[in-house]
Amino acid sequence: MVTADSAGEGCSPIRYSVVVPVYGNAETLNAVVDRLVAMDGDLGGGLEAVFVVDGSPDDSYQLLSKLLPGCGIPSQLVAHSRNFGSFAAIRTGFRHARGDYVAAMAADLQEPAELVHEFFLRLREGDVDVVVGARTKRQDPLLSSVMARLFWGTYRRTVHRAIPPGGVDIFGCTRAVAERLVSLEESHSSLVGLLYWIGYRRVEVPYERQERTSGKSGWSVRRKYRYFLDSVYSFSDLPITLLVLIGAAGSLLTVSVSLVTIVARIAGFIDVPGYTALMLVTLMSATSILLGLGVVGSYVWRTYENSKHRPTAIAMSHDVFTPGEN
Repeated sequence: MVTADSAGEGCSPIRYSVVVPVYGNAETLNAVVDRLVAMDGDLGGGLEAVFVVDGSPDDSYQLLSKLLPGCGIPSQLVAHSRNFGSFAAIRTGFRHARGDYVAAMAADLQEPAELVHEFFLRLREGDVDVVVGARTKRQDPLLSSVMARLFWGTYRRTVHRAIPPGGVDIFGCTRAVAERLVSLEESHSSLVGLLYWIGYRRVEVPYERQERTSGKSGWSVRRKYRYFLDSVYSFSDLPITLLVLIGAAGSLLTVSVSLVTIVARIAGFIDVPGYTALMLVTLMSATSILLGLGVVGSYVWRTYENSKHRPTAIAMSHDVFTPGEN
C-alpha cells in the first residue's frame, strides 16, 4: 500500500480513500465523481478517489482520464491488464490507497454514496475497525432478488454465519485492516470471507439497495457459482464433513442391511447363488470408499489450510507498559 501523508502542495492531508472498481460503468462515472467531490466537502476535505478499471469493455478508462485531473480532489486511476473481477480490483485499490480510512464503493451507484460517508464518520470515532453495509431491502427485479437471497442465505449457513442476511457488497475499514487484507495473498478466495475471517471490531450499517439506472450487472449466475465454491473451499470443510457423515451413515445402513440379508439367507428367503455375498461386498465397498475419502480428505484439508500461510492469530493491538512511567 502506498504511504503518503498528503496529496500535494495546497491540498489537505489524505485521510479518506474511496476505492471504486469499474467494469462497464461509463454511464454512471460522471455521477460517481460528482458524489465523491460532494463527499469530500461534507467530510471537510482529505478525501481521495481510487478508480480501478478492471478490463472494462467500454470507454471507462478514457472517460476517467479526462474527468479526474480536473475534478478538484486527489485521485488515482489504475487499469488492470484484463478483467480479474471486482474483488481483485478492490484489493488493487487498497494497495494504492493513501488514507487512514479506506472504503470500497460500487460504480453502479446501487449502494448510495452517502453510506460511505457514514462509514468514515463511524471509523473516525475510533471505536470500530470495520464498517459493513447490511442490506435490509433491495430494489432489484424479482428473480434477481430471490436468487440473491438464496445465494447469501446459503453462504451464511455454510461459510460465515456473521455475514448479514443480504450479503456484503460495500464496506469501510481502517488502514491497518486494509493492509492486513492486502497481505493475505490467496487465489480463488473471497475478499468478504477474508474480511470476516480476520476479525477486528466490526459494526453494520443498514441501508436499502437502489435500483440500477443504467448498464447491466456483470455479477452473473456463473460468477456467483464460482464465487460460492471459492468461498466454501477456502473457509469451510463442509464438503469433507458431508462425505464423512455420508460414509458413516452408509456404514451403519450397510451393517443393518447385511444382518437382514444374512438372516434372510439362513431362513431360506434368498435362494439365488452368490446374491448374499454380492450384496455384502457391494455395500461394504461403497461405504468404505466414501468413509476413506472423507478421512483422507480431512488430512488434505489440513495440508491445504497450512499451504495458504494464513497467520494462526492476529493481534489487533500491542501495548507496552514500563513500571514507574505514566
